[in-house]
Amino acid sequence: MPVFFKTFGCRTNIYDTQLMKEGLEKEGKKIAQKEREAKIVVVNSCTVTNSADRELKKYLRHLKKLPTHPKVILIGCGSYTRGKELIETGMVDLVLGHKFKESLFYHLHRQGIDLGDFNFINRRLVSHFTTSKGFIKIQEGCNFKCGYCIIPTVRGPSRSVPEEQVTEQVKLLVSNGIREIVLTGINMGSYGKEWGGSLSLLVEKLIKIPRLKRLRLGSLEPTQVDRRLEELLESGILERHLHIALQHTHNQMLRLMKRRNRVETTLPLFERLAGKGIALGTDFIIGHPGESERIWREGLKNFRRYPLTHIHLFRYSPREGTPSAQLDGLINGHTLQQRRKELMEIVHQNNWRFRLQRQLERVPLLVHIEQIKEVKGKRVGIGYDQFFNKTFIEGKGIKKGDWVELLNYRLEKDGNYGKV
Repeated sequence: MPVFFKTFGCRTNIYDTQLMKEGLEKEGKKIAQKEREAKIVVVNSCTVTNSADRELKKYLRHLKKLPTHPKVILIGCGSYTRGKELIETGMVDLVLGHKFKESLFYHLHRQGIDLGDFNFINRRLVSHFTTSKGFIKIQEGCNFKCGYCIIPTVRGPSRSVPEEQVTEQVKLLVSNGIREIVLTGINMGSYGKEWGGSLSLLVEKLIKIPRLKRLRLGSLEPTQVDRRLEELLESGILERHLHIALQHTHNQMLRLMKRRNRVETTLPLFERLAGKGIALGTDFIIGHPGESERIWREGLKNFRRYPLTHIHLFRYSPREGTPSAQLDGLINGHTLQQRRKELMEIVHQNNWRFRLQRQLERVPLLVHIEQIKEVKGKRVGIGYDQFFNKTFIEGKGIKKGDWVELLNYRLEKDGNYGKV
């Protein structure tokens, strides 16, 4: 009975899917590469926004049209918010909670719904990824209570993977040829708090692992970037790019969102990091209730002061059961589009200036090639440099997984371009 996996959402879900795949393979199950080859389709779901819910339902409707009529198993965050509804409407055959990902093989025969509890941490190691980089979940759950966010409800409290296990996992992937590791988690900066540890202490150990060329971090909260982590950015292994979630740049909005960060503490942090040549990304929510025109304009003025080179924008989605969903004052679509455009223009300009400055300083780019494409008859490697900027490199012998140092290149809107 071949099993096909469909993954929605975050990097943590990418890791979870690989964990499930390898668990089934060890029990002799075949992993299907196409839906039509599968007797079972496992959907690892996301529910962070209304859009995520819509994408999930659209995909489930697609599965219902397949002539093979596979059994459909829903697992992941969507199980907690949409599982009961999808079982009752016959869209899925089985709904499972996160706890059963590691032991999925023993539940394939079941029907109905079982969400389990959050009293677990994954213990099995993964040995490979189909991509040229590996994703490692070091932490699960979240103790923060942001007003708009459903994730603590569907992932449970913060739990950290033991340091020894993370180290063993990185060593295993590196020994199998993976040279770039992306650390991920639901609230990754909370890592190790249970035993007095920290993310920076873990990173300090991991960057010493032989043959590891790049260590990349997932999203962090501003309060989780300590001075030791800043120092480790100079190691040459830790990527010179941090993604630090702000969500907004007006204190009144941050209070409405029940966020812990404030402009007066985060702006100096971003300025200090930028002064060291670090590229900086963030998450930002537009259209949260209470975002009046006055607050938007004042927040935008603050936003311009942040040296942001990358951004992930979210359109506010009311999630049932969250404090923000009880607030009035949703913003219309036209206004949201305009606000999105304003933010994107600022960040694009910042990114261009950042890349130009590195070019003028003659900073070599170290690019990890993640995919190969033929463009107008020429072989082009596509990857990311140490500042998380997309880079295109033309070269006859270039291949996926290569590491290319690039000193001479040109800047374009969509990335850097060079030849070898």
